[in-house]
Amino acid sequence: MTELVEHGQLFIGGEWTDPLGTGTIRVVSPHTEQVIGSVPHASEADVDRAVAAARKAFDEGPWPRLTLDERIAVVSRIKDAITVRHEEVARSISSQNGSPYSWSVLAQALGAMMVYDAAITVARDYPYEERRQGALGPILVRREPVGVVAAVIPWNVPQFVAAAKLAPALLTGSSVILKPSPEAPLDSFILADIVREAGLPEGVLSVLPADREVSEYLVGHPGIDKVAFTGSVAAGKRVMEVAARNLTRVTLELGGKSAAVILPDADLEAAVAGIVPAAWMNNGQACVAQTRILAPRSRYGDVAEALAAAAGALVVGDPLDPATQLGPLVAKRQQQRSLDYIRIGQEEGAKLLTGGGRPAGLERGWYVEPTLFGDVDNSMRIAREEIFGPVVCLIPYGDEAEAARIANDSEFGLSGSVWTADTDHGIDFARRIRTGTFNVNTFSLDMLGPFGGYKNSGVGREFGPEGLSEYLEHKMIHLPAGS
Repeated sequence: MTELVEHGQLFIGGEWTDPLGTGTIRVVSPHTEQVIGSVPHASEADVDRAVAAARKAFDEGPWPRLTLDERIAVVSRIKDAITVRHEEVARSISSQNGSPYSWSVLAQALGAMMVYDAAITVARDYPYEERRQGALGPILVRREPVGVVAAVIPWNVPQFVAAAKLAPALLTGSSVILKPSPEAPLDSFILADIVREAGLPEGVLSVLPADREVSEYLVGHPGIDKVAFTGSVAAGKRVMEVAARNLTRVTLELGGKSAAVILPDADLEAAVAGIVPAAWMNNGQACVAQTRILAPRSRYGDVAEALAAAAGALVVGDPLDPATQLGPLVAKRQQQRSLDYIRIGQEEGAKLLTGGGRPAGLERGWYVEPTLFGDVDNSMRIAREEIFGPVVCLIPYGDEAEAARIANDSEFGLSGSVWTADTDHGIDFARRIRTGTFNVNTFSLDMLGPFGGYKNSGVGREFGPEGLSEYLEHKMIHLPAGS
């Protein structure tokens, strides 16, 4: 039985304080369908308080005026505390969104720690100021903190995404208002405790759980200098529209429908071992999931058989059980969405190779079997639309040129992979695919390089020096000749 976690206060400007509104967010377990916690629902008045505190901290406070080493020391303490409390963070997230506990430990909690660590590495070597010879004389180019950041994060990987936005914002000297999803706000209160103990100055961070209406108020607030958003394409377009009223800068990390391409010479056993966890990762609730698997017609039968066997063998169950490989979806609506797409796929003529319904013996909880469709045409809805559940398409192709065309024939461009016996050939294939990240004979996300998407998968980049730059303004100072 999961212990009920109840919070009565909001974290505003570094202090626990009573909310100005009366709303409450109830957090429901996707495994038991029972309430496991509650937090205050931030109101527009709470947003106003948080923005005022963040503005004062940035405009008048010490944080942006500290040395880089001083800011690194604070962020390092945040990272270290997450490492120490990683099991608590992982259990909190798995209880809220159904992530398998083993995955939550590695990707949700320790993954967040790795984000902070990588950002610190990048920040230490970043050129914040440099002299250049301009066309008319010497110039000094400075990169200065962007200001007050609204960081709007999703429910699927809340700590990882929070770190992706907090780390560069804090290291460069900005203040942040973190807006967690109403489905998964409990771990953000652990983070608030960690940040307070780490010694972050007053006003620099607020944590405001809220629904879409209050989130829109935050995004459109004139006191915000930048919005960093991760979520759906539809929500991202709305964020950009609202932010545009104030010409607020935005970075958007949105959806994906990524292709894993198995070339004819690939080691099938190795390819399947790499693709299955990448396709069904986090119960299919991952923007980078490899949800379109492309197989050569010459090997299609063998690929279909191997993938169906591997997917069907995934252990489905209680997300807090360390043996679980696939847990429940975050909400009943997400379960129904996957079931609806399974019906659509069958109506479109795709063939169910494994899965297709609720797992036997799991009548309670928002579960869907790991599902693989075969004989999928890339024009089908199940191949074009992001399902965000454990539903994967297997698409046959003729030659390599057709494989590249199918991989690129998508409104998304976030991730992808190619599996081949020839690494150099795989790199050449990767150059032909229009996605922000790509993998050759592996699947990973390196936080020292840029992450983001082409097309509808987003605007801007996270991680690496490119991601740090998104939290900086560029200033040119003209100098007299000879200086």
